Amino acid sequence: MIGIVDYGMGNLRSVEKALQAVGAETRFIDSQAALGSIRGIVLPGVGAFTDCVQNLQATGLWEPIQQWIAADRPFFGICLGYQMLFDESEEGPGIAGLGVFEGQVEKFVPSDPVLKVPQMGWNSIEIVRPSAFTEGVVSGDHVYFVHSYYPRPADPALAAMKTTYDVSFASAIEKGNLFATQFHPEKSQRVGLTLLRNFARLVAK
Repeated sequence: MIGIVDYGMGNLRSVEKALQAVGAETRFIDSQAALGSIRGIVLPGVGAFTDCVQNLQATGLWEPIQQWIAADRPFFGICLGYQMLFDESEEGPGIAGLGVFEGQVEKFVPSDPVLKVPQMGWNSIEIVRPSAFTEGVVSGDHVYFVHSYYPRPADPALAAMKTTYDVSFASAIEKGNLFATQFHPEKSQRVGLTLLRNFARLVAK
């Protein structure tokens, strides 16, 4: 059973449908008590960093999620659910993230006026570290982005994928049983479904 964190932020139904399309059992979770039978967590997110932090804290899941990740249990972060894994974001000065990884979320400031912010649409990925998470996905595949900010991990070795949008940034990270993407796998058709299927297989082990 994969728990999709419901804290009032994110395209939950699309994430649910995408996971179910690859054969996963899902349940929305909005409290610590709902974690009982959950074997994997997906943390989605759409909106502003500060709102996401405050809403997630209000569910009582903030520390349980930190503990879940610290125990190396299966976790998939999407978009703001990826950004919240870091210390802080330029989008919400003074608001602390989950602090799972050292690093800051920075805003795109393109040097090329043709590049618009937010980055919205399809862009390619480069596989930095092939793994079970990325099986079936190759460099040059395209995924769907909607974001104005991107994480800059203090440890570059966290990057599982990179994407260039004026700057090269970690469009996905991986550590142990954790995988997180700046793009939206639920909107990324074959590539996104492949990543979610790989995650579901990990959870089912």
